[in-house]
Amino acid sequence: MRTSGRTSKRLTINQKYSLTGWGFLAPAAILICVMNFYPMVQALILSFQTGIGNNLKFGGFSNYARLLKDPVFTTALVNNFVYLIIQVPIMLVLALILASVLNMKDLKGKGIFRTAIFLPCCTSLVSYAIIFKTLFSYDGYVNTVLINLGLISERVNWLSAKVIIILALIWRWTGYNMVFYLAGLQNIDDSLYEAAKIDGANAIQSFFKITVPMLKPTILLTTIMSTNGTLQLFDESVNLTGGGPANSTLTMSHYIYKASFEYNPQFGYAAAMSYVIFILVAILAFVQMKVGDKR
Repeated sequence: MRTSGRTSKRLTINQKYSLTGWGFLAPAAILICVMNFYPMVQALILSFQTGIGNNLKFGGFSNYARLLKDPVFTTALVNNFVYLIIQVPIMLVLALILASVLNMKDLKGKGIFRTAIFLPCCTSLVSYAIIFKTLFSYDGYVNTVLINLGLISERVNWLSAKVIIILALIWRWTGYNMVFYLAGLQNIDDSLYEAAKIDGANAIQSFFKITVPMLKPTILLTTIMSTNGTLQLFDESVNLTGGGPANSTLTMSHYIYKASFEYNPQFGYAAAMSYVIFILVAILAFVQMKVGDKR
């Protein structure tokens, strides 16, 4: 009788702990549902509606069919993938190299260098866009220096080219990814490098045979995050180039903004474009997980 009494008392205490845990989780879970999942469902419903402003009606898959024939959306999609294919590999390789260098034990002033490289990602998106726009403007500092050095014969309109957005993204996000690699390098045992050195491996061989394989999960994480961020690129297109000239630097998120707030408001069409980005991000993340994760 005593044993069953203790058991029932224990169950009661466990239930109380469970209810207390759910009580702490409930506010966050409710906020996530209200602020994330509910808008996602509403956007999905909205993507099947057509019309201007609030005058919407069910249109089936007409918005998605329209996307296939929209040259502006095709241009924006191609632009996003150009940024993705060029910028992400350069940024991640540069971040990995910087992390390896700044992880050396005998390097002096590591803290200063780490802070200096990480600082750009703490800068306001609008502020750094204004700085780049000033530096690379037609009469800006970059053109003046290049002409004085004799590297170019006439001024270049940098703000009309995709390269300015690529440079801005590399400058801002390399330090962010470097921190992830630095954290991963802290978990690699020094004895592995010492053993490789005894076996005659040089620094480059140790990098490719030890550092890269051991950082594979971190590299996979940063690749997925960078892919996700690049496909949703917005601030640089808006603040640096305005999407021009002739939509040559326009991104999908920027086009969604224009379709919603600059042109005649077409919220259903904008929602359809948003879900195309969502699907692309999900597919690429799935492919990267399958390719990168060999467990």
